[in-house]
Amino acid sequence: MYNPKMELTLEQKEILEGKQGPVMAKIMETVVMFGDIFDAPRLIKVTHDEGHLVTSFGIKILKPLFSTIKQINDAEITVKGKFTVDPRPIDYENVKCNLLEKLIFSKIMYAKQAMYEEQLTKAGLKDNNAFTCASYLPEIGNTPKEGDILAWAESSAVVFANSVLGARCNRNSGMLDLFGSIIGWVPEFGLVTDEGRKAKWKVIVKCTKKPEAQILGSAIGMKVMEDVPYIIGLDKWLGNEINDENIGYLKDFGAATASNGAVGLYHIDGLTPEAKKFKEKLIRDDAKEYVIDDEELERVYHSYPIMWKKPNKKGNLVFIGCPHLTFTQLNDWTDKIIEGLKANNRKKVTVRTIMTTAPDILDKFKKTDKYQALIATGVKLTSICPLMYTNNPLTKSRRIYTSSNKLRTYSTARYAKDQEILDFITGKEA
Repeated sequence: MYNPKMELTLEQKEILEGKQGPVMAKIMETVVMFGDIFDAPRLIKVTHDEGHLVTSFGIKILKPLFSTIKQINDAEITVKGKFTVDPRPIDYENVKCNLLEKLIFSKIMYAKQAMYEEQLTKAGLKDNNAFTCASYLPEIGNTPKEGDILAWAESSAVVFANSVLGARCNRNSGMLDLFGSIIGWVPEFGLVTDEGRKAKWKVIVKCTKKPEAQILGSAIGMKVMEDVPYIIGLDKWLGNEINDENIGYLKDFGAATASNGAVGLYHIDGLTPEAKKFKEKLIRDDAKEYVIDDEELERVYHSYPIMWKKPNKKGNLVFIGCPHLTFTQLNDWTDKIIEGLKANNRKKVTVRTIMTTAPDILDKFKKTDKYQALIATGVKLTSICPLMYTNNPLTKSRRIYTSSNKLRTYSTARYAKDQEILDFITGKEA
């Protein structure tokens, strides 16, 4: 049996010793070993029972994952609450593939998808609509409260929960998210501690107009890496209350900080919960400073590499929504696309355009008049993860445009600003 460095309660020791069976003992041992690596003094209770898992795709090479969850299923172990999970990888109806691409997806890459989803269901998957990277949105309902301790993974969800909701969670890897949700404890270190939530960077925004969320997040992420930034100057555009519009902005901003760097928490002066409460007391005395102005954002924007095989040709596919779009963002994009097409005397988008959102938000949107109006433009709606689509070696030949810095970072997709994407798909002449 593993001899832990951290102090365990009697209940935790008994689980480690096998009093609740060998599978629970292995789960406890893994979580304790993880905590010991980071010198966590103890385990603390998970106070938000609904977990969120990052691994949503049944890719064949994940045999150890499937084997582990099979042991969990066979032992009839489930999470204490329920859990959501990242998006599904494929949707042949709305994200069409040619025959060879489909063959690679279904027979080689994601051949274990159905089996894996059965395993997830037995372990405590919330429902069939629980596949989204934005589980914290109200339509999905997996929304922690300020101060809640989580056992989540998925970098964009963790940074949102930490920053916008004021919950507490480290950037866990796959399986640790499930293990923490099963045993109900996580190691006490890093972003779950008061000290770990203090800012090592003071970021001062001196832009003359509202910064593009994805580029601002990218600039900060690449600069501070895994450290916590305290951002001053954004309240000029975002105000002091978190509303529907701000949620979309902060979601995209946070995802860019987490993917272009490794940020798990940010504070925005006058806006996010801890910044409103503690203000600049959250900034460490030895914090570094980073000033961002219009010129710096343009420098970062123009630094992104173009990885298309034929970089001088136009894009032939557009993905909008990574992370998944909020209901407000979905409506805003619909209005802008319809207005843009009308202004350019067009009825259909000029290139295959796919917008992604959570299944529950998509169901809600389908009940509005805007749904049919958007579909009439040729835009497709889906709930897949665009990253999973780009993992197919054959889809890398697609010249994908995106307004997601996360998708740009993890694929060969080319980043463009929201307005540039809109102009492109609605046929506005350059």
